[in-house]
Amino acid sequence: MSRAIRSYLLGEVFGLALCLIGSTYHSAAQAADWPQWRGPNRDGICSETGLLDSWPEDGPKLLWEITGLGEGYSTVTILNGKLYTMGDLPAQGSGAKSQCAIAYDLATREQRWRAEVGPPHSDGGPRCAPTVMDGLVYALGTSGDLICADAETGKIIWRKNLVRDFGGKNPGWKYSESLLVDEGKLLCTPGGRSAVMVALDRKTGELIWKCSAPDIGPRGKDEAGYSSIIVVEAAGTRQYVQLTNKGLIGVAAKDGTFLWGYNRIANRTASIPTPVTRGEYVFCSTAYRTGAALLRVVAAGNGANVEEIYFLDDRTFQNHHGGFVRIGDYIYGGHGHNRGEPTCIEMKTGKVMWQEAQPGGGSAAVLYADGHLYFRYQNNVMALIEANPQRYHLKSTFNLPKRSGMSGPGWAHPVISDGKMYIRHADVLLCYDVNGR
Repeated sequence: MSRAIRSYLLGEVFGLALCLIGSTYHSAAQAADWPQWRGPNRDGICSETGLLDSWPEDGPKLLWEITGLGEGYSTVTILNGKLYTMGDLPAQGSGAKSQCAIAYDLATREQRWRAEVGPPHSDGGPRCAPTVMDGLVYALGTSGDLICADAETGKIIWRKNLVRDFGGKNPGWKYSESLLVDEGKLLCTPGGRSAVMVALDRKTGELIWKCSAPDIGPRGKDEAGYSSIIVVEAAGTRQYVQLTNKGLIGVAAKDGTFLWGYNRIANRTASIPTPVTRGEYVFCSTAYRTGAALLRVVAAGNGANVEEIYFLDDRTFQNHHGGFVRIGDYIYGGHGHNRGEPTCIEMKTGKVMWQEAQPGGGSAAVLYADGHLYFRYQNNVMALIEANPQRYHLKSTFNLPKRSGMSGPGWAHPVISDGKMYIRHADVLLCYDVNGR
């Protein structure tokens, strides 16, 4: 047994409560709120209970649906009775399209406002899930246009551009990041060597710090990836961990010092899934015949570094997009390039507990709630799978209804808030009742 694994087993007490990597949101949001990408703690975990433990053949009750969101892969965020997302829509006063942040009133399902962010994207629209906090909304367009808007009115308070203002390197399918708010800062990833990550004053947009990156290895490109930043407290240092197209990096939260880089997880094309963490351990994965890894953040001099606990090759586990969740000791997600084979991995060892044929087509976006995994396949099959490391148990499946506005693949992640499941496909948003009480 390696020293790293032995340290992991001795140092971690598995089975404790899920670690709180988004403490800023825990104090500000209620259980029903979903104020940012992947939920209150940016981990794809919904804390609600009393949800349906199986579905009828045609799915849970469809409560309502709305159209008019425009083209886009952005999922939704929810706070204080309002729903936020992004879409490519006709610009005000003209037939030309513009990339917009949009707000809806959940009680009336009427659009409250829309704010123009930047030019549209010719390949599927925006990808960012708006971040909402303390009356402000933050959204990032695919060309690097970053706005802060009033959550009630949509009035733009300040704006930046990641390429123009910071020399960012936009990847081939353009910016897809969902922004992080932490300790008064707005964090984003322009990409490249000179400004791989920046921290802005979240109220004014003024630059707090800019992180320059060294060369961390031969794999991948020096540009932003398609992932989003998470917070890790490890080795006595609060740090921001992000997956770029050059690999996984750690940046000191206090001053933007570059702490460490892990190049082995990068590939030649695209680095997409948001990492998950437990204490000082970070699990990451990319596709394109790459694989997955567990890293441990360790103290090094005045900062931190990482050591590799294990690496899983692409035949064992690679997550293209759709992500994965950590529930206790185990990682659950979809395996395969352009696929989503349900898989359970013991986090501390990398042992595959089970891996099964997928019940839907293409990649799968994954959400956890109340003992179950919600797999949303890109061909609009929804699957409910028991989160049980000892066995694979597919509880239910159903097909989303076909609508004229559902163009392109169904990649937007599902969201559960207040007993309702929200699923977006391009111009259409569906709301299902999954409250089992």
